[in-house]
Amino acid sequence: MYAVIDIESNGAGFRKESIIEIAIYKYDGHEIVDQFSSLVNPDSEITQFVQKLTNISPKMVRTAPRFHEIAKRVVEITEGTTLVGHNIDFDYRMLRQEFKRLGYEFTINTLDTIPLAKKLLPEAESYSLGKLVKSLGIPLVDQHRAGGDAKATLELFKLLMIKDQDSEIIQQHHQESNAKTYLNKVRNVTRDLPFERGIIYFQNAAGKIIYHDFVEDLSKFAKSVFNSKSKRWQQIQQETEHISYELTGNDILAKLMMKTKGLDKRYHLPYGLYFHKDKFRVEKVNLLSDKPLIKFSSFTQGLKAISFIKTQPHLDTLEKLTTVISLKNRNELWLSTGRTLGEKSFLILQNGTLTSYGFYELHTQINSQEKLNKIKIDLKSCASYLQNDLALSLLRGDFDIQPLPQ
Repeated sequence: MYAVIDIESNGAGFRKESIIEIAIYKYDGHEIVDQFSSLVNPDSEITQFVQKLTNISPKMVRTAPRFHEIAKRVVEITEGTTLVGHNIDFDYRMLRQEFKRLGYEFTINTLDTIPLAKKLLPEAESYSLGKLVKSLGIPLVDQHRAGGDAKATLELFKLLMIKDQDSEIIQQHHQESNAKTYLNKVRNVTRDLPFERGIIYFQNAAGKIIYHDFVEDLSKFAKSVFNSKSKRWQQIQQETEHISYELTGNDILAKLMMKTKGLDKRYHLPYGLYFHKDKFRVEKVNLLSDKPLIKFSSFTQGLKAISFIKTQPHLDTLEKLTTVISLKNRNELWLSTGRTLGEKSFLILQNGTLTSYGFYELHTQINSQEKLNKIKIDLKSCASYLQNDLALSLLRGDFDIQPLPQ
């Protein structure tokens, strides 16, 4: 039993997309036994590129069901089937992503018609769906719409099954895709990791955390661990069966959350910003010389800071810069983006010291001390290790700074 699928997304950034249209044909190897097609309200913008490509406008999806309203139907029509698609990784990722937002883990065996077509139709000039089906005489109505593309994929799949008379290639591909090999394990445990900073947890089959750390890029780090030849990672590679993570937002939030969880990490800051002979300069930090205004992890990072300062007339003297980055006597609420879309974060500074942080929903108003007290996370010890990060954030203007509410 197969569920042939096509999905159109709103074109947002990788792992932030939302489904705007879905079509599924349930096929028993002889005929279509069930089908489902629907526009989906993404509750977010549709890029101009996608609107031109699909002719799906914001007005068209405004009254369409949201994904949670059709999720049960998707589960019903795909249950007990193999999910088939042209570049199935995209469609499967979109489904897992949408279900994950609902707190549900969607898993299913998959089959991709692209590698099958390459094996069974080796002389085709192109394996894009539009060009391939056209060359085979398969009609494609409403190209780049879920219904049209899913129907064309189904007809292509029927032809590939006829071509593969003994079903050897389809069985082989299915086994390769779903076998418990090391490559498939790596693919399965890393494919939903975002390219964002966060705390990563490698877990064994029993769910026990066998390694954790704060990393700048969750997806990149996990893949580097599995691709490493170092003995350091061999046990992690063998025992890991699942990877979970927590997004941590900007640098300061990341370090705060890491400290809260006991994941201290030392940062090497060998370069500093100095002011000599009426000029800002980047030099190696010397413990015996003057204290730098701000420290940097690299010489290049320091040069970028100087380039930025040169574009800001209000920072053109030592006195002006020092005033801007000073934390002295600050009693403020610093607002910024959160860990995910729809969330914001805040820092609380009292008498120039960072005392608390927290997160809140975008639509929430934190205009009173009472509300802040309910959602803030107090720091158990002084966050003096973040002084440099706070100063750097002030220089870049990373935060919307407001007086502390009464």
